[in-house]
Amino acid sequence: MKVTKVMTRKLITGQPQEGLREAFFRMKQNRIRHLPVVDDEMNLLGLVTDRNLRRPDWVDEAPDIAHVYYLDDHMTLGDVMTTDVIAVHTYDHVDKAARIMHENRFGAVPVLNKEERLDGMLSAVDLLVVLEELLNEQRRLKKNK
Repeated sequence: MKVTKVMTRKLITGQPQEGLREAFFRMKQNRIRHLPVVDDEMNLLGLVTDRNLRRPDWVDEAPDIAHVYYLDDHMTLGDVMTTDVIAVHTYDHVDKAARIMHENRFGAVPVLNKEERLDGMLSAVDLLVVLEELLNEQRRLKKNK
């Protein structure tokens, strides 16, 4: 089964210059935990998670340094986004995506098309739908034997 069959196509995205507070409330309103950061052509520039917004990595960069962090619009998505994003492609199989997500402990991965532009997101919830369908099919097959 290809990733395109189960990925979420309705994308909520951000741009690097977007303020953190604005992005946080948009993510909360849309009930998403992963926000792809793109340019105007849908090229993936980075990824921001709700965890990035709650406590960016740089806050804990050294045990002897304390940084105060406020979730406001003085900082942008570009300031906190992860830029070395691991993504999958529309032509990849679901098992490959699931393995990548499991090995890296990701809750979601961006899905890129052949032109390397963002085409969707694949989340753990999407994979649970696949699991449910497979288990239901297995039950139907056992019942028909």
